[in-house]
Amino acid sequence: MRPLLVGRHLFVLYPQRRAFAKMASDAKRAKLTDEERNADLSPLKSAGWTMVEGRDAIYKEFLFKDFNQAFGFMTRVALKADKMDHHPEWFNVYNKVQVTLSTHDVGGLSKRDVTLAKFIEEAAK
Repeated sequence: MRPLLVGRHLFVLYPQRRAFAKMASDAKRAKLTDEERNADLSPLKSAGWTMVEGRDAIYKEFLFKDFNQAFGFMTRVALKADKMDHHPEWFNVYNKVQVTLSTHDVGGLSKRDVTLAKFIEEAAK
């Protein structure tokens, strides 16, 4: 256990917990295995996500009633993506939002993309 003073705040760091958190983070940043691809991407493909030609990435286009709904959707996704430190590639014109997900650190799809895609599906409802 090591205390860490940041400004006026004192934090206690537990090495075991940091190591566990790093292992969990590393697993999410690893490229999907073939088994994970079959299990994790199948429901997303059923929901309209497609593989991007020439890249290890997934893509979906969302249509909303108007710009305000599209912008609200993007705001919800942006807040989640920022918390995850995992940001989508996206493009918006009026009521249309095009989203591409891939993990640049691993050069392809990871669990982080699957997690964010599932959140995006819920945010679009």
